[in-house]
Amino acid sequence: QVQLVESGGGLVQAGDSLRLSCAASGRTLSSYTMGWFRQAPGKEREFVAAISRFGGSTYYTQSVKGRFTISRDNAKNTVSLQMNSLKPEDTAVYYCAADRLSAFIEAVATDGGRYDYWGQGTQVTVSS
Repeated sequence: QVQLVESGGGLVQAGDSLRLSCAASGRTLSSYTMGWFRQAPGKEREFVAAISRFGGSTYYTQSVKGRFTISRDNAKNTVSLQMNSLKPEDTAVYYCAADRLSAFIEAVATDGGRYDYWGQGTQVTVSS
């Protein structure tokens, strides 16, 4: 089993930056695709970013391209999301997730239903 714990959320103003981290225990993350998703109140969960098992490939939702960067450190069993130029529409609870089986193709990596393990989330609030 994998346990995931997110941290780094907070209240910031538009244009600010935050770095979210996800620490894993249990199985090493090197065998998993890792993703970040977010969910705003009253809305469905939305894909944000994903990274392949060894960090060689990434996907981003269009709205965060050029602003967010996903990275991983398998030696430390962590995955991070650097969030720059934050906008009010980025406000959400952010979740990290791990997928142990799927190939790293866009249709799979962006689908939250494919992921096996989820953290409890960290709140990001961006004021205008």
